[in-house]
Amino acid sequence: MSFTRSFDAVSPSEWRLLSERAGHVFATREWLQTWWRRYGRRGHPLLGVARADGEPAAIVALEVWQRLGLPILRFVGHGPSDQLGPICGPRGDPAAAAATTALMAGVPLRRFVLIAEHVGGDRGFDELTGARPLYRESSPVVRLGQASWEEFLQARGRNFRQQARRFPRKLAERGPVSYRVVDDPERLDRDLDLLFELHRMRWAGVVTPFLQASQFHREFAAQALAEGWLRLWFLEVAGTPVAALYGFRFAGAESAYQAGRDPAFQSGEVGFVLLVHAIREALADGMAEYRLLRGGAAYKDRFATSDPGIETYGLPRGGSARLVLAVALAARGRSLGLRRLLDRT
Repeated sequence: MSFTRSFDAVSPSEWRLLSERAGHVFATREWLQTWWRRYGRRGHPLLGVARADGEPAAIVALEVWQRLGLPILRFVGHGPSDQLGPICGPRGDPAAAAATTALMAGVPLRRFVLIAEHVGGDRGFDELTGARPLYRESSPVVRLGQASWEEFLQARGRNFRQQARRFPRKLAERGPVSYRVVDDPERLDRDLDLLFELHRMRWAGVVTPFLQASQFHREFAAQALAEGWLRLWFLEVAGTPVAALYGFRFAGAESAYQAGRDPAFQSGEVGFVLLVHAIREALADGMAEYRLLRGGAAYKDRFATSDPGIETYGLPRGGSARLVLAVALAARGRSLGLRRLLDRT
């Protein structure tokens, strides 16, 4: 086991293997290094690597900075990332579990507070590390084990089946309906402009966190397209884009990250129709699941077949660290208290 400040402690091929075992694009070297170039300037990285039989079993990529005279740690990628945590195989993998325990016990600091955000609810991070669960968020998933789209529909409720068939027909009354997935690097910047504009229209001009991170997503989307991970869909009516769905396909799963739409069209039509199409294509291409990602919503509940959730934990080391975390949680409530603790300005 070793800790370093360099992302080069693990080769790209080894990192790719572990990120695939972790099962999400937010664990990739490409995503995390893009994040560090954009957001990692105020602290310094701390990268831990645990090996088993000479092969890497787990990586923890941490950002470290000082707050109240105490080192504060967060997983690299916080903010834009939908899931974080140790980069390793599932909880049932003994090597991954042992590596996670060893890495978190071996952080080379006498005292610190780790705020471990958005760790998969099925990872057992608290049991492996002694971390304190702080709060849980929804992260719905659509399991795709059916042999055909019709079989998938038959497993849904009657109302869902009817709308999946009726909404595209209703939309076609306004003109020919077509779908386009982005596959041209030369056109990517214009397509991202269109995605951001449709997202801005959906939120009536509000500058959302997604729009604030637009340069990050431009940089990563170019890499994701080259790697075959990017899934950026547009729904067009009479040749005019009216909805967009931005996501990723990685390690046998597809994820819907963000969306946008023209408010001149009912969201129940264009949003539902485009998501149905994306899930149908994922099923046809052999994806095992379609992830609706962090946050509960009524439309997600209509699609989801399970919800493993994601957890945020607190892990203090040292008496002063335990006191700081306890005060932060008690004084302002968990959510606001953590935000104040994590405010670096």
